[in-house]
Amino acid sequence: MAEQLTGLADDRALLGRTSTAERVSDILRSRIAEGYFPPGTRLSEDAIGGALGVSRNTLREAFRLLTHERLLVHELNRGVFVRVLAVEDVEDIYRVRTLVECAVVRGLGEPPYALDGLADAVTEGQLATQENDWKTLGTANIHFHRELVALAGSERTDELMRSVFAELRLAFHVVDDPRRLHEPYLARNREILRALQAGDRRGAERLLRTYLADSLERVVEVYRRRVGEDGAC
Repeated sequence: MAEQLTGLADDRALLGRTSTAERVSDILRSRIAEGYFPPGTRLSEDAIGGALGVSRNTLREAFRLLTHERLLVHELNRGVFVRVLAVEDVEDIYRVRTLVECAVVRGLGEPPYALDGLADAVTEGQLATQENDWKTLGTANIHFHRELVALAGSERTDELMRSVFAELRLAFHVVDDPRRLHEPYLARNREILRALQAGDRRGAERLLRTYLADSLERVVEVYRRRVGEDGAC
């Protein structure tokens, strides 16, 4: 837990003068999405509350919000834990991703598009690959798709997908070979970026739809082996 808490004290500055449960939940959601709290991790009220400098009541409300988002679970007499996903959860995450991400690309309108965020995510992935840092590559892939969704210019869509991408990170934690999962998709991210740079949103949507179908197949394959249908490790 000490390693996982590293940096939370720095995040404390994000709370500002109007510390709220919503802002605490934003920080914890981001930490989950970045892979700092793996599935099954017990979240200590004392440790996290102390690191962020918030009251127990505020932290409990933040936990409640993230439980509603299906990122955490409360177990009676045991505490609050980062959720372990079942196969059905993973399938539903990809169903939502396909609906939303493909719709965003399809509805982009006429080029040129604001693609700096996508290009930065590809560069982030390339640097991670050079350093054999597969966890960071997974994060870069999530950043790519988050920036893709941001092209819609919709705060509501961004908010919806923040939780979806955080859940996706929980799925990635179960994968036994993160390099095999993430590395092939860096090249596919570049292909999608190039199609959008060329103004070919139809081609980009085709690439994206195939990408998501292949990724789902791989992740579900791992889940059926590692987690099982009942979601228990």
